[in-house]
Amino acid sequence: MSKAKDEIRITNAWLCQIEDKSVKPTFADVTIKSGKINKVIKKDFEKFNSAQTLSDPNDFNAAGRIVTIPNVNFHDHFYSRLAKGLNVTGDTSNFFNILTNLWWKLDLALDLEMVRASAQMAAFESIKNGVTYIFDHHASPSFTIGSLQTTAEVLNDFNLRGVLCFETSDRNGNKLTNQAIIENESFFSKFQTENIKSLYGLHASFTLENDTLKTVAKYVNEFNCGIHIHLCEDKSDSELSLEKFGKNPVQRLFENNLLNEKSILAHGIHLENNDYDIISKFGSAIVYNPDSNLNNSVGLPNYESVPKSIPILCGTDGMHADPVSSYKKLFLLHRHQGNSFEQSFNWIQKIYFDQIDFVKKFFPDYTSLQVRDRADIVIWDYVPPAPMSEQNFFGHWVYGITERSVNSVMQNGKWLMNNLQLTGIDQNKLSKEIFVQGKRLAEKFQSLT
Repeated sequence: MSKAKDEIRITNAWLCQIEDKSVKPTFADVTIKSGKINKVIKKDFEKFNSAQTLSDPNDFNAAGRIVTIPNVNFHDHFYSRLAKGLNVTGDTSNFFNILTNLWWKLDLALDLEMVRASAQMAAFESIKNGVTYIFDHHASPSFTIGSLQTTAEVLNDFNLRGVLCFETSDRNGNKLTNQAIIENESFFSKFQTENIKSLYGLHASFTLENDTLKTVAKYVNEFNCGIHIHLCEDKSDSELSLEKFGKNPVQRLFENNLLNEKSILAHGIHLENNDYDIISKFGSAIVYNPDSNLNNSVGLPNYESVPKSIPILCGTDGMHADPVSSYKKLFLLHRHQGNSFEQSFNWIQKIYFDQIDFVKKFFPDYTSLQVRDRADIVIWDYVPPAPMSEQNFFGHWVYGITERSVNSVMQNGKWLMNNLQLTGIDQNKLSKEIFVQGKRLAEKFQSLT
């Protein structure tokens, strides 16, 4: 079979296509043209597996590997990337002190160069984990105006798609609150593109005054904009909100009409039944970040008690760039809470398709790996050791695919990583530039402690 010059062909691949809320693996050769999946030619895996199959050297021979839709990180913090190894001298015995003595000092220290370096580090880490769609929640109060545009430029440079916002908070005074409002509204109105979208960023209820929520609500409702907020990550969010405002965080969001089907509620650990009822009514999504929650010792929700009507998504909270590992951990934690294998598999299947449905609210052309879809793909270093089908895909996913590394990544028909090598990126040079900014941050942070 001859191949046109502008075609890319991936041969001998298990193409895991999405159809009718199911994953249907098909062993095939896949032809990609003009950024789209052009042809899927089915093959017999048994014949491939029992004989040497020659492949055109110009093709990418997947050699029986799994090909899936791209991974999505629904709650990242690019700005945290340079925090590795910081000398934190203050008390970190509870969550509020972790915020006060680490994150709220770090974000005030960030400037333009540090923000760009943080985003660059997050971008190549994400590609290596097969993540090409990222919902980022940004904070750099000393460099607010233009910070989202800086981040968007980095995502464009790396051919990634993102949904960005700036963390609005009253903890740093009126001037910086107003700058955060301006940055969110300006970016939403002026800088959204086919590949870059926007949400309205909020920190957490206990750092947001009533007047600020009213100001944000006016914009959100006028322009049908979703919010991206930290919600009940720790008990202190509810306790301080009740103490300061006489209402819990979900009640405050509800009364200000800030919940809608585009909204991301990050963490959602300490919620009550009435909170779930409100969230379910408006279709907002909860993003679980289990690694971060365990690291901060803030607790875990009873996952099985969360209404199935609420969309559940996976994030990393900036702790790393691998939301699939978060997804795997959610399965294990669900089992750890005493749920049956059937319950746990049903739950993670729900999450898998909730994530697809939610990302399509921002990128309707998010791929299902069908013919004529965008060629956004992840090739995993996993060849199924046993038969694979629609019925047992998630068994392979949990116990096989998620335990292997990503081999290659394609976005819109362009290789971002090919056989473990980033394409068009000098990672060594970039890492040296990132180190310069990381050192600057460490020195600046030390002077603040």
